[in-house]
Amino acid sequence: SIYMDALEAFAAVADSIQVGPGEDAQMGPLITRPQYERVSRLVAEALAGGARAVAGGAPVDGPGFYFPPTVIADADVDAELVAEEQFGPVLPILPYDDVEEAVARANGTMYGLCGSVWGADGERAQAVAERLECGVAYVNAHGELLPQMPFGGAKWSGIGVENGADGLLEYTERQLVFRGKG
Repeated sequence: SIYMDALEAFAAVADSIQVGPGEDAQMGPLITRPQYERVSRLVAEALAGGARAVAGGAPVDGPGFYFPPTVIADADVDAELVAEEQFGPVLPILPYDDVEEAVARANGTMYGLCGSVWGADGERAQAVAERLECGVAYVNAHGELLPQMPFGGAKWSGIGVENGADGLLEYTERQLVFRGKG
């Protein structure tokens, strides 16, 4: 019921982000040409498949691997942009009929790095976030990481964690010595 409002709100934030080089920019370039080309291709394919960009949607003209924050509406649920981890500044937003459908879609992928649940009722949103099969589930936020917070994925989204005490344990090797009688 709030699909159009969500599109509008996320598009306003995306459009407000200054992209480019230098200290005045809020977002720099993608790190490599292959990643820039992948994100560009995924967005172009989604748009060719009937999706529409409500913010961004095309690489920034000029040198560098700059791709603006992009909000995609009306993407097919099976589009590669939606179904895979694209690691770009692109957010496809899809409508759903009920929470069960939304959770089933989120968990119906082989990936599980991060997920986020947004809602006016924080307790209800947290209950939904706890059902997501991902390494980090955010409530009314996304992408915020602190050094003391363990970060890692589920399913095909990585092995192990980094940061926090759990991340430090990744650099250790435990040994159990079992001594029987005698």
